[in-house]
Amino acid sequence: MTITQLEYVVAVATYKSFVAAAEKCFVTQPTLSMQIQKLEDELGIKIFDRNKHPIAVTDMGAIIVEQAQTILAECERVQELINVQQKTLTGVFRFAAIPTVAPNILPSLLENYPSAYPGVKLQVKELETHQVIAALRNNEIDAALVSTPLEENGIKEYPLFYEPFVAYFKQGEPALKKRLITPDDIELDRIWLLNEGHCMRNQIINLCSDQIQRLQAERPYRYESSNIETLRKMVEKNGGMAVLPELATLEFNEDQVENIRYFEAPEPVREISLVTSSHFVKDSVLQSLTDEILKLVPEKMRVQKKNRKVLRIQSAKL
Repeated sequence: MTITQLEYVVAVATYKSFVAAAEKCFVTQPTLSMQIQKLEDELGIKIFDRNKHPIAVTDMGAIIVEQAQTILAECERVQELINVQQKTLTGVFRFAAIPTVAPNILPSLLENYPSAYPGVKLQVKELETHQVIAALRNNEIDAALVSTPLEENGIKEYPLFYEPFVAYFKQGEPALKKRLITPDDIELDRIWLLNEGHCMRNQIINLCSDQIQRLQAERPYRYESSNIETLRKMVEKNGGMAVLPELATLEFNEDQVENIRYFEAPEPVREISLVTSSHFVKDSVLQSLTDEILKLVPEKMRVQKKNRKVLRIQSAKL
């Protein structure tokens, strides 16, 4: 039994295909198949049912796959122990962030992190929440910055901060006469929303759950954006309002800041966390990311929610 064979087993279990697993492992399909067959012969059991499409893991195979994942994680822990002992961080770290967080964190993070930790090579991408979950399960990324809770089996969550939502109006809107607003001030037939699939969209709809029946009110047209910056421009050009995460407003000019309104207590917030798979072992790199990300976040957001009167808005599917 070899580490390589266990890697191949986990890959096939993940992608349910010998061809796809071979591509991910950068070997030919016959080589991968031969190594798995050798392992099955050595153990005297069948790990995969090749008669099913997609390929299925046998009952005994499921036990082997779970143990293989544990063994591979412990192998990675060897490098982690060396890093801790030598007080150095090295290696590749695959990292993702959801689109409603990425523009406010990633540019500064990628500016500062390489100089602080030159031995770590970050590979960064933007993924929506459902893509993050799949990528973690498939071992395609090491960690991600997302809105939580996810409440997914096999996914660990490490809350970092609580980001308030604010309302952004076009100049002259009646709500701007108020110092603070409430969810009742949000007119769902005049709100600009993100596309389906964005967890923040659901959070905003949940915030206004008492008015949900008005979401489909008549409008000359319906437009849903794929990014927060477009929502801002739609408000400024076409009226209405949008609910934005506060970090997205920190670089607004003075005129734009005048059109922001905060909510009355309890203020609506979203929990932002680093998430990993349950087999994750690169704790020192994760801690370094935590430290650098928190440097980019206002102090007030880092205060534990138990010390603040807030309303945490979850991103449950509707």
